[in-house]
Amino acid sequence: MSQQQMNNNTSSSNIPVSERYWTLVDKADKKFSKIRDLPYYERNRYDTYFYKVFKVYTQLWKFQQENRQKLVEAGLKRWEIGEIASRIGQLYYGQYMRTSEASYLSEAYIFYEAILTREYFREGSFQDFNLANKQLRFLARFLMVCLVLNRREMVHQLVNQLKMLVDECKRTFQDTDFKEWKLVVQEIVRFLKADTAFMNIRPLRYSLVLDPHPDVLPHVAAPVARKNLRLRDAVLSSYHHNEVKFSELTLDTFRMLQCLEWEPSGSFYLSAGGKSGQNGALGSSPINHSQDIADPTLPPNPRKAVLYRPSLTHFIAVLATICEELPPDGVLLVYLSASGGTTGHTLSLSGSGTGINTAENITRDFQSHTIHSDGTSTSSMSSPSNSPNPSASQKKGDCISYHTGCLQFGNRGSGGLNCIYPSDLIPFTRRPLFVIIESDASEVFKAISGAEKGERAALLLSPNCSFPIGSSDASRHSVGSLFTIFLTAPLQAFCLLLGISGSDIEMDTYKHAESLLSSSLNDWGLKLATSDNVDPVWAQILGDPFLRRFLLRFIFCRAVLTLFVQTYNKEEFHPECMPALPDAVSPRTSASQTAVVQLAKLFHATKRFVFTEAIPLPDHINSGTRS
Repeated sequence: MSQQQMNNNTSSSNIPVSERYWTLVDKADKKFSKIRDLPYYERNRYDTYFYKVFKVYTQLWKFQQENRQKLVEAGLKRWEIGEIASRIGQLYYGQYMRTSEASYLSEAYIFYEAILTREYFREGSFQDFNLANKQLRFLARFLMVCLVLNRREMVHQLVNQLKMLVDECKRTFQDTDFKEWKLVVQEIVRFLKADTAFMNIRPLRYSLVLDPHPDVLPHVAAPVARKNLRLRDAVLSSYHHNEVKFSELTLDTFRMLQCLEWEPSGSFYLSAGGKSGQNGALGSSPINHSQDIADPTLPPNPRKAVLYRPSLTHFIAVLATICEELPPDGVLLVYLSASGGTTGHTLSLSGSGTGINTAENITRDFQSHTIHSDGTSTSSMSSPSNSPNPSASQKKGDCISYHTGCLQFGNRGSGGLNCIYPSDLIPFTRRPLFVIIESDASEVFKAISGAEKGERAALLLSPNCSFPIGSSDASRHSVGSLFTIFLTAPLQAFCLLLGISGSDIEMDTYKHAESLLSSSLNDWGLKLATSDNVDPVWAQILGDPFLRRFLLRFIFCRAVLTLFVQTYNKEEFHPECMPALPDAVSPRTSASQTAVVQLAKLFHATKRFVFTEAIPLPDHINSGTRS
């Protein structure tokens, strides 16, 4: 060791432990403040800096562990330890949002769970207003991580804690101080009411237990598939008036986010065990965190940018950045769910919903584009919730044709700043795009086909009219968008269309139906792979498990809605795709009708569909439940 190093060590040892600790805290705070406002979609350029921030917080965490007793004697509070752990959890979650690497999400969970079990923020929270807010923000952040990680037992535990804490804070502090937190509670309760146990009987994520392994997917002939593309990135955005959401994660984008992840090796079945708890809720047992580590032989998750109510300029900036980073064999998926833009004088309504949007004032800082420190106060925002909204006054099964050829993301008073037109996507067709549009204005996006600038785009377009599902008052606002449910949970969508809920279905019947549907999807996949006239746009993505699954579920959705009695021969209720798929998978073929009639027979619902006389009803299908 050099003399200079010895002198430095001696000098350092003379500095009190508490002073060295607070110097590290100050250093970490400064680095944290620099990254909290960085967008999630600019991934590569910030990786090096994030590792530097992680390094500083690792040093800080280790230092306080090694010197805990001295620091406590010097006045260190438990909530200050929790603050460090919470920052590390935020860093891990932010890095997950940038990379979609599941290991970062698991690390965030581990730190947040430690804060919860050790009750770092609990002591003194009812005497200190700021400390109470810290605990509330921590619970909200942990809730988001558990939602994305699909830890439903912990989600419900956290919701109960959040409710009790808000009630206690309201009694202890001024009522006005916690009104917005009551709205946060209402948001998550509404979210869980829509995303029920029935919707999660089967994991939305790609599971090798249930879905075909990528290595065994049917091979597409080389002359047909000119390329072999892989889904590398996705842009997910949804905005509907008064839609179900938690923070800046809407129900539709949440389902798409889950559907674009690999299911950790068997963890869903180890945790849920296929058991049904009270009221049909799936039971759960403790999970070893190592089970969250995905199979190393699997490819990485596609990277995802979740945009909440984006302006056009922000949306285009995100697309441009991702296209610039897209590898040569990559496909960019663009999922947009929104109502069509309207003319300024079409409708007015006395809709409410201001309270739900007010909750964003708090929740913006623990989701999406920013990670604010707990000491940062939130500012009020203008709310678009009172703007005219055609879908809110739409009668069941009706269509409104007031849209002007765009999707409306946000306040209609902002003019074109919140509108996304088909022409806005065309410049990005220099790279392969897989576009999914969920809207009453989806038809206008056909304009993309034939106007591409280099690569032909694949388009899956929802019906212009969505058939009402569920109970008499159910709509997109309470259960999510039907087309999106078909793409992410097709069997549940089929049941919802028939008015069947989770409490009506025996697990044996559900498993039988799942097996039948899986067989039909695989048959369609084989027909596409072996077809001589499948369009190269589809052929080149059939080797990607995520995109292939979307396409096959689209075929199922189209067949069901085409044959369903109440939407039969009503094209406005049928989804479309561009370019066209081969006739072999069209809804009226014998194979497609057989796929639907098998499920309809199982649920005693054959009279709800229109089948040709040539389609026999399979007698070997066992009955399982009432229709």
